[in-house]
Amino acid sequence: MDAAVPVVDLGPLARLALLAVLLAMPLLAWVWLRRRHADTPARLAALTALTLFLTFDLIVFGSFTRLTDSGLGCPDWPGCYGEASPIGARDDIQAAQTALPSGPVTFTKAWIEMIHRYLAMTVGVLIVVIAAVSWRERHRLPVSPWWPTATLVWVVVQGLFGKYTVTLKLYPAIVTLHLLGGLLLLAMLAFQHEAYRRRPITATPGVRRAAVAAMALLVAQIALGGWVSTNYAVLACTGFPACNGQWWPSMDFAAGFTLLRELGRSGSGGWISQEALVAIHMAHRLMAVVVVAALLGYALRLVRSGNVALARFGVGISALAVAQVASGLSNVVLGWPIAAALAHSAGAALLVLLLASLIARSRESAARAVPAAVRPAAA
Repeated sequence: MDAAVPVVDLGPLARLALLAVLLAMPLLAWVWLRRRHADTPARLAALTALTLFLTFDLIVFGSFTRLTDSGLGCPDWPGCYGEASPIGARDDIQAAQTALPSGPVTFTKAWIEMIHRYLAMTVGVLIVVIAAVSWRERHRLPVSPWWPTATLVWVVVQGLFGKYTVTLKLYPAIVTLHLLGGLLLLAMLAFQHEAYRRRPITATPGVRRAAVAAMALLVAQIALGGWVSTNYAVLACTGFPACNGQWWPSMDFAAGFTLLRELGRSGSGGWISQEALVAIHMAHRLMAVVVVAALLGYALRLVRSGNVALARFGVGISALAVAQVASGLSNVVLGWPIAAALAHSAGAALLVLLLASLIARSRESAARAVPAAVRPAAA
């Protein structure tokens, strides 16, 4: 990276913010026109659904950014060589690409990186609007305005993760936290959307607790998957079910799961070993057996519950779990094709969305089952 380029340049921030507002305005107008005769909760449900959809796209496009090695396509933040787009930075990009043709900076990678940032800022603008409307209409809404406010705060945190992803040059722990943060944002929006729509499902406490446990297992597995991807350990094992022709290959878990280290480096500063990469890969592979078994078992429980709505969730969870196995195996057997890797990331996000929606809806029905006389006054 050119030493003359500041790592953090806040100069283009105002222009980027203006661009995000311009991108968000047609979306806001479309939602409001389509729901112009609806009440405020219905409008916010529609706007939250749109924001949820764009957040899902943002997560998948973030995976695409990483898979195409475009995370440093613009080596500063929030702009690109101090400009709001690669168009203004074309001379700097050309110079960097000429100096290092196989390096992280090319015109294509710069555009991929900046489109990811544009989409993230557009999502941020929509969440600002949701929070503002929620506070203005707080007495008419079934959702506390603190929910969208907390979501807005988390978007800011995500922006900081995005910043440090660039400034710390794809530091694996930061990149993995950025992925998990995006999924948390997806879950928060799912909770709000279900609360606005008010579609409770009658579910026993055991079903709800099992959903929370399934979500915890899923998040742990996604964290392991993020660690595999950010350390480029997907191809550390070739073949399946054996790894590199061995059922239990040589592994160094201590080195593989040293969190505070740079990309490609060990905790001591040297290059990370193959045994460490194999340990990262195998941890994700072994945990997958536990998580898939748990998800399929829980899905079967939902299908057999006798509740049509719960059964639909069960079918969705089981279908996504099977699809995740297929896309995960494709990554190993086919040599990590982008299509399979994106499908794997999208499937993980959809599972989080499905479980978050189930938890939100069943939790709402449980709250409504409490007699009014014993509910807290704040409710």
